[in-house]
Amino acid sequence: KLLGELSNKYYIMGKLGKLHGEKASKHKKPKRKKKSDKVAIEEATKSYLETSSEPRASCDHNNQTQTVNCTRRSYTVSVAVPGSILNNAQSPELRTYLAGQIARALVIFQVDEVVIFDECGKTIDDDAGEFTGITRKDNDPNKVLANILQYLECPQYLRKYFFPKHPDLRYAGLLNPLNSTHHMLIDEDVPYREGVTLDRPTGKKGSLTNCGMRKEVRIDRQLQPGLRVTVKLDSHDTSESKTYNGTVVSVDTPRMDTGIYWGYRVRIARSLGAAITECPFEGGYDLSLGTSDTGESIEDLNLPSFKHILIAFGGLSGLEAALESDESLRIADIRSLFDYYINTCPEQGSRIIRTEEAMLISLAAIRPKIITATNLKMGKKI
Repeated sequence: KLLGELSNKYYIMGKLGKLHGEKASKHKKPKRKKKSDKVAIEEATKSYLETSSEPRASCDHNNQTQTVNCTRRSYTVSVAVPGSILNNAQSPELRTYLAGQIARALVIFQVDEVVIFDECGKTIDDDAGEFTGITRKDNDPNKVLANILQYLECPQYLRKYFFPKHPDLRYAGLLNPLNSTHHMLIDEDVPYREGVTLDRPTGKKGSLTNCGMRKEVRIDRQLQPGLRVTVKLDSHDTSESKTYNGTVVSVDTPRMDTGIYWGYRVRIARSLGAAITECPFEGGYDLSLGTSDTGESIEDLNLPSFKHILIAFGGLSGLEAALESDESLRIADIRSLFDYYINTCPEQGSRIIRTEEAMLISLAAIRPKIITATNLKMGKKI
């Protein structure tokens, strides 16, 4: 009865959810004329957009389309880390989770290359170089870390083509997804896609690729099946066509043309020295940073302009241990190996900062320095 009487006498009014009764409506006080909610929201949005100069990315969740408003990025960021950090984990599950933390840090701070180096110097030359695929079961922590990192970087719709069942990936399904900007949803409207060439006759020039869309994409080249390719989609395609059309481009093209982060590549180095000298980019690394609790404070660091930067992290014993085991490096002081040897967490409260923690701390501290250096190079005001 009580609920019935209340429902007849009262009603819920407006977005504020206040209860207004019939009696109260007779004694309304005169109110000032206010702007409607729609006008107020529009004015606030316009004011916010005018006062903020940061690039934005907007997404329409109904149509699964994404508009990326980013500046072109010609520079690259590389990170060197020893695979031995996995030896600190007590079980396969924890090793996998640690690798997942590393992958998340790489994507969050838009790292373009991760170099896994052997701080003990036991990696043979055949295993060194750019990591191109899943390896056999091996106890080498460098290969285990490379397997997991490359698996996570690969878009989900391509993993079945490149990653068969493997002991190193047994627990990879439990990891948090990277949600990288190059991991596209099926209906996302973006100019670039990652795809795999299919073993299927086309009847015309070119090859068919699976780019994770509702229709296959015909590319401009005839390539062997099973290759991973970066495809620039044709903006003039119509919905009536059986396939989309695209052009094969370099994996660096999305980053350099639109500024979209396009994942990281994985490289294995036989030593710390090889991680620095065997750079895959033209001209090599023109700026290198070493991180250590014995380095100089990052607070006063001002980076010069650069094209390719390398940030090196040590294992449990630091970069000094990697230097001692590297016979190719004939230097006594680790500081002389890098342009800057920095401490990104001065006055730390813990005796030891784990490598996966150091990566998050250091990349967060270095990123504003990188942006400042690149803006100065482009002539932008800071």
